[in-house]
Amino acid sequence: MILKCIAVDDEPLALDIIEDYISKVPFLELIKRTENAIEALQLVQAGGIDLVFLDIQMPDLTGIQFLKIASGKANYILTTAYSQYALESYDLNVSDYLLKPIAFDRFYKAVEKVRNQMQKEEVDVVITPATPIQDFIFVKTEHKIQKIQLDDILYIEGLKDYISIFTKSERVITLQNMKKMEETLP
Repeated sequence: MILKCIAVDDEPLALDIIEDYISKVPFLELIKRTENAIEALQLVQAGGIDLVFLDIQMPDLTGIQFLKIASGKANYILTTAYSQYALESYDLNVSDYLLKPIAFDRFYKAVEKVRNQMQKEEVDVVITPATPIQDFIFVKTEHKIQKIQLDDILYIEGLKDYISIFTKSERVITLQNMKKMEETLP
């Protein structure tokens, strides 16, 4: 999984450092670096950005204001020299808060945290069933196809090439074998 990133900071030197760090991490791809927070906001709202490295103290639009109006599914790592915004930033669901000067090991830990969270969300989506599980089965009897509620089944007994299904109200003999029945049951 490659994370598409943008770096937003009004200091060119800070952008150089973030860009250098991004280039050292194989699962990060820098899409844009900018000193203009409004331009960055437009990029985020257009979609396709996974991670934003965002300074707090910037002209025109602060990082906190940016977070309050940004929409989309991007993750945010704040990069700032000011520790006093940490509590407020966590109320705005930032992934991490890096104090300048930023050490590479701390940077890597923050981006790894974002990647792990995104992979977990991806797995959660994959294993969520797309359709609800049926609470009944259809079985072929001698003269018809019969619907049986799963909650009504007491037990199933194998009889060579067919089976008996004992329900709360009746015994149903079906022309299926036990293997076929196992495939039918949820």
